Amino acid sequence: MYNSVKYIVVTASDSGSKGQREDISGQLIVDYFEKAGFILVDKVILPDSKKDISSYLAEKCDRNEADIIVTTGGTGFTARDITPEATLEISERMVPGISEALRAEGLKKTPHAMLSRGISVIRKQTLIVNLPGGPKAVREGIEVLSKILVHAVETLRSVHGVECGSLEA
Repeated sequence: MYNSVKYIVVTASDSGSKGQREDISGQLIVDYFEKAGFILVDKVILPDSKKDISSYLAEKCDRNEADIIVTTGGTGFTARDITPEATLEISERMVPGISEALRAEGLKKTPHAMLSRGISVIRKQTLIVNLPGGPKAVREGIEVLSKILVHAVETLRSVHGVECGSLEA
């Protein structure tokens, strides 16, 4: 198990932030990471507001509260889908390969995967990955992430001068 990987889940949803919709996708991420032995730092539902999302992401990264932040929702085409823009606003470095892999895997199942605008970035020592809002897309995305996540965290920690050793317990 990888009991030292700390993570945060951010769901972007106007209705969810008002308690009008259950956060199924965010909970799927928590369930998967819990089984992997990761440490949940925070799980929030924020309105589809660029300012709210970017401020939250920046604060958590700048305080080094988590190794990875996974967002769900807000990656589509509607005017309120601004999670990628909010993420890009606070980004220090892009990680295009992760988002390319997520879309490529999704394309094996539906052509709609190419409509996801999610991005992946690094700020300080934190990897941020945008997943779509649908539960099926989240499940598929987590499967893709699971193949590289521990290595990505180990590498990030090493690059930033943090002696991490192995994340395996």
